[in-house]
Amino acid sequence: MQQDEVAARVRQVIDAAGVSAREFARRIVIDPSKLSRSLNGTRRFTAAELARIADIGGVDVGLLIGAAGTADPAGGTAGGAASAASPARSPSAPRPAPPSPEGGRPLQIVRETVRLIAERGFHAVRVADIAAACHTSTAAIHYHFPGRDELLEAAVRWCMDEDTRRRADATAGTRHAGDELRLLIELQTPRTEQQRRQWCVWLDLWAEAARSTTVGRLHVEYYRQWRGTVAEVIRRGVEQGVFRPVDVDGAALALTALIDGLASQVLAAEPGSPGTGAQSMHDALIAHVDACLTAPDPSR
Repeated sequence: MQQDEVAARVRQVIDAAGVSAREFARRIVIDPSKLSRSLNGTRRFTAAELARIADIGGVDVGLLIGAAGTADPAGGTAGGAASAASPARSPSAPRPAPPSPEGGRPLQIVRETVRLIAERGFHAVRVADIAAACHTSTAAIHYHFPGRDELLEAAVRWCMDEDTRRRADATAGTRHAGDELRLLIELQTPRTEQQRRQWCVWLDLWAEAARSTTVGRLHVEYYRQWRGTVAEVIRRGVEQGVFRPVDVDGAALALTALIDGLASQVLAAEPGSPGTGAQSMHDALIAHVDACLTAPDPSR
């Protein structure tokens, strides 16, 4: 098959979805730069990526690759000639398959993987466990994510994207840098079950990042973005006169490191232990901001 023909069909699917290439990359859970290189012809799509594109785009994977009669373990038969009675369809036409879970099968698999990692730890989660949680077969899991490494990478990237999206949603429209920084701190404080689950996943992935080059790169990328977000808020706070003149990057590094350290203590402690709860963490972070960043009140 010609890679440029495959790329053209994938572009049709993205156009039909009505979203940007970056958003589509988020939906199929791959690095946007990988999708860009594949669309530009400098990288080949993997079979698993094409399966996810077909699933999210609602098309036959066989049509993407220009093949006929391609089996789709995730649900039904794919391909331009899936049956003699089925006329050929364009890549943008929906396939007559049962409704997919919200977000499609790949995102369901990733979400269930993240949930199981939070509950059991990554190395205790088997593909069979994920398949059972998704009410599907292990063949369907391997169809979209051939190996554990690829599934872990997708889980990390999904967590990164979800964390970034939640921060953007929570701070949208906030102009006062001091208020925005406090909102970011609140989002990182593990009060709710969802926040605790997210932190449990991060703690597990930190350990994996020390051993896995791929996860390690994602870890570095995430923290570069996260510290950059905090640094930008502090920089605006200095310009607004809300924060005192500081080394912005150094202040962001110190604050994010303090958040990580305090959160790990909260999660490791017995519930109700004095000085180690979510509120204590929140109070300590606000005290740090007040002591190290907040500008003196000129009226006092």
